[in-house]
Amino acid sequence: MNRTVLDLWVGFFVAIGLAALLFLSLKVGNLSSSQLSNTYVLKAKFDNIGGLKVRGPVKSAGVVVGRIANIQFDSGTYEAVVSMTIDGRYHFPKDTFAAINTAGLLGEQYVGLDAGGDDKMLQAGDTIAKTQSAIVLEKLISQFLFSKAADGQEKQ
Repeated sequence: MNRTVLDLWVGFFVAIGLAALLFLSLKVGNLSSSQLSNTYVLKAKFDNIGGLKVRGPVKSAGVVVGRIANIQFDSGTYEAVVSMTIDGRYHFPKDTFAAINTAGLLGEQYVGLDAGGDDKMLQAGDTIAKTQSAIVLEKLISQFLFSKAADGQEKQ
């Protein structure tokens, strides 16, 4: 085989490998360019968002229904305001409950939406009224330890 033809084939396979690596890195980083055009934005206020990140998933019944678009701090109420981009195929009632959950024991955090039973649906730009903040493991452990220490002092 001619040297130039061999170089051409090697270059071709290297280019395919780089394109595959780029595709995989975008998929892992949730940065894929195939953004849905039919979306709407919902907001929710939380006391503590823990390790929630922009572009993190928004799930309902375990299905990804959207992504976190923006996280801001409201200096008036001292709460975090999470803006979520929801796929237009999915609509939620007004009494939907938003909670920050963790995938597994040490996994990523995401916003979980539990649909309510109201007849009226949330519209673009609405704020979800019922929320549950992230559970901070350190706080739970310290509360447990302090309660055990207080129980020990009462027995003496």
